[in-house]
Amino acid sequence: MTNLLEVSDVSVTFDGFRAINNLSFAIAEPELRAVIGPNGAGKTTFMDIVTGKTRPDSGRVLWGERQVDLLKLSESQIAKTGIGRKFQKPTVFEEQSVRENLAMALANRRGPFSVLFWKATAHDQARIEELAAEIGLADRVDHRAGDLSHGQKQWLEIGMLLAQEPRLLLVDEPAAGMTPAERAHTTDLLKGAARSRAVMVIEHDMEFIRRLDCRVTVLHEGAVLAEGSLEHVTRNQQVIDVYLGR
Repeated sequence: MTNLLEVSDVSVTFDGFRAINNLSFAIAEPELRAVIGPNGAGKTTFMDIVTGKTRPDSGRVLWGERQVDLLKLSESQIAKTGIGRKFQKPTVFEEQSVRENLAMALANRRGPFSVLFWKATAHDQARIEELAAEIGLADRVDHRAGDLSHGQKQWLEIGMLLAQEPRLLLVDEPAAGMTPAERAHTTDLLKGAARSRAVMVIEHDMEFIRRLDCRVTVLHEGAVLAEGSLEHVTRNQQVIDVYLGR
């Protein structure tokens, strides 16, 4: 596996506070990676840098086989390279059906103007049905999105991102507010998505991380403190001191 994303010696300071401190990180394709760490460790800022929302003071962020410098691209250009991000709070079109939400995400791949005139082909409809099954909403595909449970809305938003065929999916605390059954399905969904792409998950729920069964990166004070299997990092005394021992 070759690296899809390489972050090298990245630092960013906000009002004198160094949020990211010479951070280096790499993720391959396909790969599932969990990122953990105490509040203020720099997890969200790290995602902000990768997606172009925050510009670092120094360092490099290289993407893909051609080693494209993401720091030279705008947020929208970065999204078009194949990086999709899911925030903690689901953002779906509540008044539209599950099917319509997925259709809009498919159409969105074709650019803002074509969305206005877009009509779903038989191939598109088949892809919508496939996505609905993948996210566990095949039986709710014609239901209004606003009537879904919190967990189901999270799945729909993941489905909308998958519709855009990202090569890297960034997911922020997907387990928050979910029932145990919803959490179990979410781990299966993310593991399935990571079979063909890179998926990076920020999460605090250690049982959720355990179920993901993947490589874990621990951030602390804006830098990588430890990396490896969950069993490996949870035996690391520094990780216990700054995060697990709390």
